[in-house]
Amino acid sequence: MAPGDDRKVTGLVAATFTPLDAQGEVNLSVIGPYVDYLTEKQGIKGIFVNGTTGESMSLSVAERKVLAEEWCLRAKGRMDYVIVHVGCMSLKDSQDLARHAAKIGADGIAAISPSFFKPKTAEALRRFLQEVASAAPTLPFYYYQIPSFTGVNVPVKDVIEDIEKLIPSFRGVKFSGGDLLDFGQCVGYSKPHWSVLYGMDEQLLAGLAMGANGAVGSTYNYMGCYVNEMISAFETKDLVKARTIQFKIQELLCYAIKLGFDTGVNKQLMSDVSGLHLGPPRLPLMPCSPDLAQLLLQKYHSIFD
Repeated sequence: MAPGDDRKVTGLVAATFTPLDAQGEVNLSVIGPYVDYLTEKQGIKGIFVNGTTGESMSLSVAERKVLAEEWCLRAKGRMDYVIVHVGCMSLKDSQDLARHAAKIGADGIAAISPSFFKPKTAEALRRFLQEVASAAPTLPFYYYQIPSFTGVNVPVKDVIEDIEKLIPSFRGVKFSGGDLLDFGQCVGYSKPHWSVLYGMDEQLLAGLAMGANGAVGSTYNYMGCYVNEMISAFETKDLVKARTIQFKIQELLCYAIKLGFDTGVNKQLMSDVSGLHLGPPRLPLMPCSPDLAQLLLQKYHSIFD
């Protein structure tokens, strides 16, 4: 997707993990094989980099730039979409990353709400997003909503209403909340050239029924092939098959949550399933214990093999 290209983002988009070495430094050498794995083994054609799964808030601006550049380089000709998350606590840092994303050939940018000094109203959030998007006006811009992390519960419908008057490049929402009422209002209001992307992997089937154009999620890194089957079943109205796959995904995630599921554990599961050496998470996240990793991998294979 070239700058200014209005092709809609559809299907599965994997929210990528950030590879780190044993010392906790960014490990760019894994990104090429990572792209190969996603395209060849999981059927993934889009990636969302430097987001929550990618531990963006634990990375420096310089690290986020080198990662975005490497992802764009390795995904060129392999992926349909590379969306770079540029949201930061600082507006200036967000704008810096947005300009950089345009320079390196990203297909779109997204921004999360600041979560230390939080916008109290939709208007405050809209103005922040406007300033970020204006730094890269040729790139499709997406609002990334994830209230469980940001603590910002402004209804997304209020944020996107008449948003193109402020952000002409606005092209959709990554909706990572569980409020299907608000999600439905977003879908109903959405313009034909927008993409409303659902971000709750464990209930994607409900999102599809509500009209999601696609999905962005961490588990598509290692369950993408199965979720693609679920989407195909939904599209062909085979709801029994679609539900069966969704329930399998829920079974794995419920098991993981009971054991203590977080980004570090999720990253280890991806490493174990894929064989990629993604390394530990960055502090304050703690590495997954070997015992927990073994239990999760066994559960994964018991469900999907």
